[in-house]
Amino acid sequence: MRKHKNIIIFLIKFFVTYFILVSVYNFYLHKSQQKEGSFKTSSITKAVADQTIEVLTFFDYNVKAIQNDKELSIQLIVEDSYTARVIEGCNSISIIILFIAFVVAFSGSLQVTLVYVLLGSLFIYIINVLRIAFLTVMIYKYPHKVEILHDLVFPAIIYGTVFLLWIIWVNKFSNFKK
Repeated sequence: MRKHKNIIIFLIKFFVTYFILVSVYNFYLHKSQQKEGSFKTSSITKAVADQTIEVLTFFDYNVKAIQNDKELSIQLIVEDSYTARVIEGCNSISIIILFIAFVVAFSGSLQVTLVYVLLGSLFIYIINVLRIAFLTVMIYKYPHKVEILHDLVFPAIIYGTVFLLWIIWVNKFSNFKK
């Protein structure tokens, strides 16, 4: 038992943190989304779509975001062509929760942990907006490659980012390295 103490502590901290954050997020979604009548996505999902529009507009794309009134999604229209949609799973919050749970489970000092969680979450959020913009442009230009882009390239960007942040955390800041 003593031999596995660190593993058990890691698992408890990870799952408790994950459960609490997922519960808070699900409560937020329940309060902020509208599923009856005309659909409305959460404000975080809308913000991600709006920021994606800002990135694409910066690169001179004629693009707009339209709330889909038949499902919980925001349609991204590039040059008057429906190209992609942003759904709740695209807003990076679920992956940020996973990131935070891992960092807390391998915690370092309180101050360093809080700063890393905050900066890491912000970095993941920004990378996510950029990846949605990238995916939207790639689907617009190469619609026949949508499966490869969405199913392989898209997740590799966000999960690769989180994995690198975890590696940095464990090797540089957590108590595990000591």
